Amino acid sequence: MTGKIVVVIILLVQAICAIFFVSDIVLSVFNIYASPIPWQTREYLEIGASVGLVLGLALGATVIHHSNRERRRAEEKLRQASGAFMELLAERFDDWGLTPAEQDVALFAIKGMSTAEIASLRSTSEGTVKAQTNAIYRKAGVAGRPQLLSLFIEDLMEETPMARARQKVG
Repeated sequence: MTGKIVVVIILLVQAICAIFFVSDIVLSVFNIYASPIPWQTREYLEIGASVGLVLGLALGATVIHHSNRERRRAEEKLRQASGAFMELLAERFDDWGLTPAEQDVALFAIKGMSTAEIASLRSTSEGTVKAQTNAIYRKAGVAGRPQLLSLFIEDLMEETPMARARQKVG
């Protein structure tokens, strides 16, 4: 809460000084002369503007630093979750007894690739990929791709991959 008050005060100081300087310039451009203010007041306003600019610069740098730190934390969490998900996939594939070729096909299928795309990537025929996907579904005990995906979604909802990875380590 205190940080928000500081930000509001800095912005208020900057706004007051900006209004003063912009109005001074606009009045000069249109040859409208207001009664001069005492030089001490003008000096205080200029000092306030300088302080406001420096505080704004410091605030901006702090916000950028904080944003970068939060971005790095989010990227690390995503990297950890991705690694844990890959561990979950490998564990399930081992439990089902998938061959290395079936594991590749299953991974591509989970990523949402079509049979033709998988066949192209693996340099095999679509018939081979269809046979492999049928073997995967049979070994996993599911009827098709949507049910295969739902197995992993259920795993993620029951227990986070990070918790599972921590249990393995501990």
